[in-house]
Parts: sequence; structure tokens; C-alpha cells
Amino acid sequence: MNNSSENIYQLDGRVPVLKALPFGLQHVLAMFVANITPIMILAGVVSLDKELTAALVQNCMIIAGIGTLVQLFPIWKIGSRLPIVMGISFTFLSVAITIGTTQGMGTLMGAVIVGGIVEGLLGLCAKYWLKLIPHIVAATVVTAIGFSLLPIGANSFAGGLGSADFGATHNWIVGSVTLLTCLLTQVFAKGFLRSLSVLVGLVVGYILALCMGMVDFSGLSNCSIVALPKILPFIPEFHIGPILSVVAIFLVSATETVGDSSALVNGALKRQIHKSEMGGAISCDGFVSTISGIFGCTPITSFSQNVGLASLSGVVNRFTIATGAIVMLLGGIFPPIGTLLTTIPQAVLGGCTIMMFGSILFAGFGMMAKSGFSQRNMVIVSLSLSVGLGFTQAAGMFKEFPQIFQTIFAENCVAVVFLLAVILNLVLPKEKE
Repeated sequence: MNNSSENIYQLDGRVPVLKALPFGLQHVLAMFVANITPIMILAGVVSLDKELTAALVQNCMIIAGIGTLVQLFPIWKIGSRLPIVMGISFTFLSVAITIGTTQGMGTLMGAVIVGGIVEGLLGLCAKYWLKLIPHIVAATVVTAIGFSLLPIGANSFAGGLGSADFGATHNWIVGSVTLLTCLLTQVFAKGFLRSLSVLVGLVVGYILALCMGMVDFSGLSNCSIVALPKILPFIPEFHIGPILSVVAIFLVSATETVGDSSALVNGALKRQIHKSEMGGAISCDGFVSTISGIFGCTPITSFSQNVGLASLSGVVNRFTIATGAIVMLLGGIFPPIGTLLTTIPQAVLGGCTIMMFGSILFAGFGMMAKSGFSQRNMVIVSLSLSVGLGFTQAAGMFKEFPQIFQTIFAENCVAVVFLLAVILNLVLPKEKE
């Protein structure tokens, strides 16, 4: 096979390792903060100890590497054969926190395992059901996800909900400096550095927190250099309510994967995506998410920032992207890396995630604009968001309903928005558009 540096701009072909590695590392740097942040926030909310949190961070790096490699080099029909970078999804964070805090991490992992299988199977027959989730439904759900994540970012900004120093001055200082650095980098930086605005903010915020004595390195003292990943850190439990809630979000995640895959093929490969590629991307999303649940992590999805990076740089070579996936795998088997990442203070993560969560909200608004503001679309969006966001703020109104109903509709606004938007799209007459 031809081994040329020029192949970095081609989907196939070998590239010299020393040439490919820097471009692979770019993708790791563009996504590793977002990849570890959901599990770190979840671990903080459910009060996991530092040792277990470090193990989960280690696992999520391994899962991201596995998911990316499967997308690049499919197993049967699982995988798209596209330069898609996978990582732990923010989309599931809200429902994961709800289930994790109320019913335990074992119940959450059981729901993730089953939900991943469901999405994987749906991916194999995607052409038959994607028509049920048109653009306006996906836009409504993405907007709801953005709204649901805003309080989570704010709580982290203040030091982490339930922490002894919640709202303390030093948390405000570190969170504000982190957020401001992210903002300035996003506005004034050029090229690739702009895509690393969150990473730049994290580094600056971490250094400031270190100078202020907010970083605790005690977890590194008993940390082994090399360790195998921790499998089944939580014993899965299977309950229908949480499973239905998570499956609903898996369908939303599938629409995000559809959007990312289409954007990548159109922007970087300059063609239309094939149905087999679409189905392969979704099935990989699902089945690898099941593996993620076995490893104690939340589901994975395609990362939009890496889609943008591929379109910006033109680097689409599968071998080149695979070098980044291998770096993630190697990072996952060296515990000091995961332990070091857990020393990042909640205020720093909050400063980074506020901007990231806001961008999800903005993406939802943008999707709505592309769908058009017809009377029919306005009804779907306004009613779905009003009921989904409003009713879950008054969860006590469902106290007379069965527990399964409360789990799905009283505790998870995103699931309510998704289900209502799908129903409205099916029943509202098309002629109102």
C-alpha cells in the first residue's frame, strides 16, 4: 500500500507514523476535555470516591478509543468507515444524574447496557425509522438538552453541589477566570487554537487553582503506573422505567450522530452520505455504548468538534485518525493520567462547561431556524418545551401516578420533550405548514 504524507487528505492510504501522529493528537486534544467531563460531573454529583472516579476516567478514555476505531474500521455492519471520533456524550448527563442519584449507578448502567443494544439494532435498520425524527423534532430535543444542562454547569462553577465550599469566593474567581479565558480564546484566537478554547481555559483555570491551593494530589500517592481497566465497577440492575428513559435519549443521540455524520461527509469528503454509512455510525454508537455501560461509563456519541476539525483541516485519513484513538487507549491503561485529571477542581470544569452547554442550546436554536418557523413547527416546539421543561419543575404534580410514570415524566425533561415532539409531529396535519 502506498505510504505517503499526501494520503492524510484521502480517506484511505497509509501515512508515515511520525507524520500521522501529530494530526491524531490534534483530535485527542480537541475532544479529551469533553470526553472526561460528563463522567467527572456525574461522579461528583453521586459522590463517588476519587479512586473509583479515576478508574471511570481511565475507562472512558478506553471506550472513546474503542468507539473511534470501530467507526474507522467497521466490524460487519457496525461502524461507518468514516473519520468519526467518538467520546462520552453530554446528551445523557441529565438523565444519568437523575437515575444515578435516585436509583443508583447499577440501575443507570443496566439502562445504558439495554439502551445501547436497542440503538445498535435500530442502527442496522435505520432507514425504516429515521423518518419518525425529522429535523424539527431533533432541534426541539437538542434545545431541551441545552436547557437541562445549564444548572449542572452553574453548580460546578460554584464548586460542586453539596460541597462544603459551594459558592465560596475562590470558586467564583477560578470559575470566572476559566470562563473568561475560554471566551477570549474563542473570540480572538485563530485557526486550530480557536477549536481548543475549552482546553486553553481549563489549563489556565487549573494553573490558577493550583496557585490558590485548590488542587489535591493525594490520590497520586497510591496510584500504580499501569493497570487494566475496571470492568463492571457497578453491578447492573434492570428496571423498566430508567431503561425507557435512557432508550428515549438514545434515539436523540442517534439523531445527533446522523447530523454529525452527514456534516462530516458533506464538509470534509464533499459528497452525500450513504445509507450504509449512516446505519453503521448509529449501530456503532449503540453497541459500543453497551460496552461503555459494562465499563461503568455513560453512552458515547460522535463528537461535533472533531467533525469541525476534519472539515477545517481537510485531514480525513482513517489511519491518521486511528493514531489518536490508539493514544486514547494507551492513556486509559496508565492510571496516573486518569488520577491527574480527577484533580481538576469543579469550579474549573464549571467555567469550561458553561460555555459548552450554552453552545448546545445555541445549536438547538440554529436547527430550529433551519427547520423554519411555520405554524406547525411553532406548535411542536412551544408545546413540547413548555410541558417538558415546565412540568418537570413541578414534579410533585405526578405524585398520584405510578412510579414508572414518575421516573419517565417527572424526573427527565428531555425524555418528555422528545416523546411529546414525536407524537405532535405524527398527529399534526402537514397542511398547516
